[in-house]
Amino acid sequence: MNHESELAKVSLFSKLEPRFIKGMAQICTERDFAAGDALMKQGEDGIGLFIILSGKVKIEKTDTSGRQVELATNGPGDVMGELAVLDGAKRTATVTATEPTKCLVLASWEFTSFMKAHPEVAIQILPILVARFRQTNDALIGVSGIRS
Repeated sequence: MNHESELAKVSLFSKLEPRFIKGMAQICTERDFAAGDALMKQGEDGIGLFIILSGKVKIEKTDTSGRQVELATNGPGDVMGELAVLDGAKRTATVTATEPTKCLVLASWEFTSFMKAHPEVAIQILPILVARFRQTNDALIGVSGIRS
């Protein structure tokens, strides 16, 4: 599979120059997950960013009462784990494959090292991350009934 073309399709990286896409493709690894396998678990260290190539996952969060709440279902082209990779915080949700799923994984240390060597990459993806954060924030405000 051509990792460069897959990375170029992902919204987080779509505006990057081809040379940066190529560089990131070289540090990606491909991982397969069976249905029921956890890609990441809430509370664990964020050791990588996952890009779904094929298959589907569900994203769940355990609330303060211990109840599991399904937040979303993601599929091909979706990126998960980017915030934990960037800030080093623990995973905020559990992601489980609901069918056989193939992912590209960018290890946090590789991704951070790449961005340090190419700071323009960080500058180019920052607006996309901020836009995603704003969308999530707006959705949460809508759910809670808070008016901004």
